[in-house]
Amino acid sequence: MNAPNDPSTPQEPGTPQGRTAAQDAGSPQGRTAAEDPGAAPSGPTTPPELFTWEFATDPYPAYAWLREHSPVHRTALPSGVEAWLVTRYADAKQALADQRLSKNPAHHDEPAHAKGKTGIPGERKAELMTHLLNIDPPDHTRLRRLVSKAFTPRRVAEFAPRVQELTDRLIDDIVEKQHSAAKGEADLIHEFAFPLPIYAICDMLGVPREDQDDFRDWAGMMIRHGGGPRGGVARSVKKMRGYLAELIHRKREQPGEDLISGLIKASDHGEHLTENEAAAMAFILLFAGFETTVNLIGNGVYALLRNPAQRERLQTSLAAGESALLETGVEELLRYDGPVELATWRFATEALEIGGQRIAAGDPVLVVLAAADRDPERFTEPDTLDLSRRDNQHLGYGHGIHYCLGAPLARLEGQTAIATLLRRMPDLRLAGDPADLRWRGGLIMRGLRTLPVEFTLTKS
Repeated sequence: MNAPNDPSTPQEPGTPQGRTAAQDAGSPQGRTAAEDPGAAPSGPTTPPELFTWEFATDPYPAYAWLREHSPVHRTALPSGVEAWLVTRYADAKQALADQRLSKNPAHHDEPAHAKGKTGIPGERKAELMTHLLNIDPPDHTRLRRLVSKAFTPRRVAEFAPRVQELTDRLIDDIVEKQHSAAKGEADLIHEFAFPLPIYAICDMLGVPREDQDDFRDWAGMMIRHGGGPRGGVARSVKKMRGYLAELIHRKREQPGEDLISGLIKASDHGEHLTENEAAAMAFILLFAGFETTVNLIGNGVYALLRNPAQRERLQTSLAAGESALLETGVEELLRYDGPVELATWRFATEALEIGGQRIAAGDPVLVVLAAADRDPERFTEPDTLDLSRRDNQHLGYGHGIHYCLGAPLARLEGQTAIATLLRRMPDLRLAGDPADLRWRGGLIMRGLRTLPVEFTLTKS
């Protein structure tokens, strides 16, 4: 629900488009010795190659280079669109709150065909543009005020038993599929981390349970095609838009206590949501709300499996009935390898300066949350996972007026999922070599395609 899933320019990493602007321009400083046999060996002044398979696996060394040498860096994205990457924490925080950086793609200083590469595939054709990720005040203020009532701490707390029920059911399903009494195997992404937030947000929106598997299929299409042709995502968006339009009509006739009914009935200072606005809001809450949590759970569990001492600390704390380390731990997992690598698109409405770099009006700006959250100027030992880290004002959920509306729900789901997994599968371990894992392509989100694990079967 932070704008996270804006697979704006999904492309498989490692394609020729994944090059720096300097390389595309043929600049000697942007070419490697392999590309130019007469060039000097690559050195500290050579920009790292972005958006390759190697980069997707571990982008943090490249981001460290950018923070030090080119903190506000112009590059060609996999789609061919050029944008500025902001990588230092202080600059990132400033940019996220700067209202001269608009969320409205209309401010992009490019032809219409290029503007089509900067949003969620299919949202224009499906008339789903009027959501919180694409608008500025005053419309943003009005819509956020109406929708925020669904995400109060009280409402989220009331939803906690349902999240726990879903979590236990999914683990039960995994256990029941096993054929061995001694060892179990599972893909934690597709069998656990993916369905949990889909079913949770569907429940919150008021999607009938008999229809929720359709949403799971459409969302799965979005994830599977996150690094490939936009057509697959666009088709899923169209199907989802058609279903939401039908559901909104049904909820007008028979409203319930769910979020879609609330959106339809929403009124504040005499202002109402239009049908298009209600459909767009329901769409983005689902679209942005599920993949962030998929990646929070997947990336978080993977980080714990790669850091056994930290994982043991958390298990010991949970066994003692404590919650403090779980709470700080989930925040640290969000900072260390969070679900949102880059904040969604912003466009300069006028010439401005970020980190000493001049940005022209109409230029796209992408704040690299993953780089900012490992800035050594802000975090002590930023490349170390420390579940008890207290000074942890990470930017994983954004900052400013676009701070993630669904952050309380995502935290609840992340804490519940991780705590329950560690309790019910205490010896959970990777099945296979970490080098064989693949990260999904795309620009905004960071998440594993699969997470194969093994565990000893135990009774709940």
